[in-house]
Amino acid sequence: MSQEVENTPHTSESAQSLAVPTSESARQKRRIASLEEKLQSLESGREAKQREINYYVSKGRAIRHIVSLFNSIEDLIAENDQRCDSDELDENLTIDQEHLQVGYITLNQALPWFHSRASEVEYDEYSEMLKVCLPLRQGADAARGDDTSKLKSLVAGWLNRKFKPTPPIDPDDKNCRGFINDACGRLLCPTKLDWNDPRVKAGIRDHADGYVVTEMSWPAFLYEKYTADQDNLEEGLFKSSLLIQAFKAIFTSPSFAKEVTGDGDGANVTENCRRAKNLDRKVKTHLRFAISSVTLWRSIDGDFNYIPFWQTIVDFFEQPPGRLAQQKVDRLLAWWTRKIFGTSRHAELTDGAKAKMSVNALARQRAQMDDALFDSE
Repeated sequence: MSQEVENTPHTSESAQSLAVPTSESARQKRRIASLEEKLQSLESGREAKQREINYYVSKGRAIRHIVSLFNSIEDLIAENDQRCDSDELDENLTIDQEHLQVGYITLNQALPWFHSRASEVEYDEYSEMLKVCLPLRQGADAARGDDTSKLKSLVAGWLNRKFKPTPPIDPDDKNCRGFINDACGRLLCPTKLDWNDPRVKAGIRDHADGYVVTEMSWPAFLYEKYTADQDNLEEGLFKSSLLIQAFKAIFTSPSFAKEVTGDGDGANVTENCRRAKNLDRKVKTHLRFAISSVTLWRSIDGDFNYIPFWQTIVDFFEQPPGRLAQQKVDRLLAWWTRKIFGTSRHAELTDGAKAKMSVNALARQRAQMDDALFDSE
């Protein structure tokens, strides 16, 4: 018995716990509070990350509007990087490479922070840069989808009112558009062909020799009154009322697209010429897609390739062959500025004319009354 007592371990005072007794309920509440704090921190981080993603998505919407309708951001970056690594002269580069580089420059004009951030990124941070490109691309493609969807129904209403086709164009069904529809076919038909000729209609619909419609022919919907002078193809080009309606519907409001005969009602800003040049070139491609029978966005529509069509329009504005052509482009952009944004003669007012206006007249009258009161006192 005494042996068992001797073998029993004894706990010394130094080995005893120093914990102050606390109730189980209090300890559980503190654990819950700690977990809630960690959860709140995680949720706050997710909210901040989502705000960042939403920011990049919103900025990305401008890419399809003013940078490039088809090229990806990664392709633009790759082209600029290749030029930095290469000693090749610019005159040895292809037209496609030129378009990519111009797109990269325009991208950095639209997003001034992009180039510096892409240049300073370290190797191990490159994946983070790609994460920036993803929401930018999502925003870009979402904007293009919104624009094509908007024009899909609006164009049907415009054409039904203008041409009164029988049966009317279904705003929800694109399968009834394109060359199988008389009104749409009239607008998509190359200007060198007469859509009113039954042989032309049949030839285009059958893809017969001499009637194949490609991006190398200007379609009628680009021209004022939808007709072109074959001896002066630049006259009236990019001046159709349908183009103005499409531009206003996408970049202002569908309600503004109803009025196209007069000048715009907006303020005339000096940068609007540049803005019109950047924006209206994409409208032409979107409008062609809206009139066609293609149901999903893609770059090829039968024999018609949208990519070189869009690039040809870009080159028309950005690479005129000479001084006279540049003057005509400037006049065309001024015409677009007036049609979309309106005109203003505010800058032409003289100081004398401004002094006679009621705002300044009231200021003078109030000052005179104060002076008269002061003198009487």
